[in-house]
Amino acid sequence: MSVTRRSLLAAGGIAFTGALGALFTGRAGAARATTRGYGPLLPDPRGLLDLPGGFSYRVLSRAGDPLRSGEGTVPANCDGMAAFAAGGGSGDGDRPGGDGGGANRVRLVRNHENRTTAALRVPAVAGLTYDPQALGGCTVLELDGAGGVVGERVALAGTAVNCAGGRTPWNTWLSCEETEDRAGTSGYTLDHGYVFEVDPADPHRSGAVPLTAMGRFAHEAVAVDPYSGVVYETEDAFVEPFGLFYRFLPERPLGGPGSLRAGGTLEVLRVPGVADLSVVDRPGAEFPARWVPVPDPGAATTPIRLQDFGPGGVTHAQKLEGCYWGDSGVHFVSSYARSREGSAADHHGQVWFYDPRRGRLRLDVLFGPASDTALPGHSPDNICLAPDGGLMVCEDGGGAQYVFGVTVGGEVYPVARNAQDVGQPGAPEWGEFAGVTFSPDGRTMYVNAYAPGTTFAVTGPWR
Repeated sequence: MSVTRRSLLAAGGIAFTGALGALFTGRAGAARATTRGYGPLLPDPRGLLDLPGGFSYRVLSRAGDPLRSGEGTVPANCDGMAAFAAGGGSGDGDRPGGDGGGANRVRLVRNHENRTTAALRVPAVAGLTYDPQALGGCTVLELDGAGGVVGERVALAGTAVNCAGGRTPWNTWLSCEETEDRAGTSGYTLDHGYVFEVDPADPHRSGAVPLTAMGRFAHEAVAVDPYSGVVYETEDAFVEPFGLFYRFLPERPLGGPGSLRAGGTLEVLRVPGVADLSVVDRPGAEFPARWVPVPDPGAATTPIRLQDFGPGGVTHAQKLEGCYWGDSGVHFVSSYARSREGSAADHHGQVWFYDPRRGRLRLDVLFGPASDTALPGHSPDNICLAPDGGLMVCEDGGGAQYVFGVTVGGEVYPVARNAQDVGQPGAPEWGEFAGVTFSPDGRTMYVNAYAPGTTFAVTGPWR
């Protein structure tokens, strides 16, 4: 994206065309709101985070600083994240916030997408470490009622490339390994490519147990249906054939902490007649969805996306990333598609919605110049619902990096810009945003700058 265009975006909101009414309300003819965002982003004198007027931030944690637990240093590559009420969650699966449970104390669980080259690993802690040779995992920040950090500790260690994940209706975090590396690869002593459950209140209660029945593949994110207990999973595969969209049918649906260890059935999405989601370029387009059992969820000899699914095959998509539950369905992101890399068509980002009640899949949003040169952003990654019912999108592309908001009425506006230049002299570079999430009371937005690893709390006149 050009500097000129990004400068324009920073100056204020821009109308977004497409089917966003359907995205947030479930009906295509929804009334459009008349919100103008929060105004232009103002340069931060500290050079960390640019925000609109009236907003402020607090740095909660930075990679390389000591962990308050004394277990080592804060790990690098801060990625997916979720906020939990310290006294219990809201129980509202469709909206961040709800009744907020026990006051304003918050537990913030945070992934660290560390590969074997990471300089700041997640410290190995007894009872919380899966593979001592793997450097990724999760940490948990404890925040008091005033938003101050009163604790920071390891919650999961010895895992690899922990990218995103998702919260459960019983207030645990599902952390996803975005890798398919086996034992013996990159020095690992165990197979990787799994989902791990993390209990923010007591990490030792969840331990470091891979949920093998949920599949071994390059996981990105998950979303749990709070009514049926079905778990939806995205796969961020980097090479053709690209990733798949999965659903996991647990043996013990909605069974609470540890229940996913009981196993279940893993299935893959098939859209009849659509082998690659990138070919769909009309927001609002709907398709029937079918589900095909996975022959070998453990991928003992063949990666799942390469397995034989019989006549009709399954439906692939490049860069399947963010995934969340809302509006009685699951939303998921394809960050981009590039024909030069093997995709059937090109786009700069899609947001899809699957309605489990109707068994229908719908394209809600098409980002960037592939659809309209006036649209902001490209390469959407982590996403979440905001307290006003809109969408927050973490951008993961080239140039300056933003968090964008999208109103229920369809307006896109800048919320934050990473001001930390991690490039070389004369060649500025800014790290992506990740892990955007809101406090249970909806008054604070938490977000990570992936590099340099920084966790922010943003307060202001949120609607």
